[in-house]
Amino acid sequence: MWDAARSWVEGWTVSRRTPKPVDMPWGLSIRVGLPAQPVRHVLLDTDAETARDLVGSVTEPATWIKAFLAPDVMQPWFPPVWEPTDPGFLMAVDLRPATVRAPDGYTAATETADGVTSVRVLAAGGTLAARGRIGLTAGACVFDQIITEEAHQRRGLGTLVMNALTNAAVEHGATTATLGATVQGRALYETLGWKTLAPLTGFVHRPPAPWTPPRHDRRV
Repeated sequence: MWDAARSWVEGWTVSRRTPKPVDMPWGLSIRVGLPAQPVRHVLLDTDAETARDLVGSVTEPATWIKAFLAPDVMQPWFPPVWEPTDPGFLMAVDLRPATVRAPDGYTAATETADGVTSVRVLAAGGTLAARGRIGLTAGACVFDQIITEEAHQRRGLGTLVMNALTNAAVEHGATTATLGATVQGRALYETLGWKTLAPLTGFVHRPPAPWTPPRHDRRV
């Protein structure tokens, strides 16, 4: 499971075009560089004391910590200035060629650049209906950002994106893949043969904003 977890982190950084993850005593650290997520720490096979030490050392707002553990296991490590993220799951699959057939009125296009293969599904008139991508490294293939726009849901477009990405991954020599699934996404992926390996739980550092004294208007 830990090999799959590390592969997911490595492929995620390729997909999101961030710097490579850095090995730390408790797992991996990623300098994401976004205002909503400047840093992401991912705990691997570490103990509670080490995890608590990491939590206590974090001062940067919006830092994320994720681990492959159930929420009730991790919750005691975090003081109230940390907020839980939506629950997720680490999933994996053995890749095999898939049938790609777009529903009437839709077209799918695939492109690859810098280790990232993207699939976009367009409706009539060129409106974006669904999309997804994979991050490819020498030892990892990660499916990421699989999204179907609300107006186009329940038409098989999620399956279309997954199958198109699967074929692209196979063409690039990948034999297995991982992804981080939401609760809703998990149901789709299970129908396509993906297996759940572990929970994927996250917390975000949300310290209160520093107090600033009110400004008084001294004009007469």
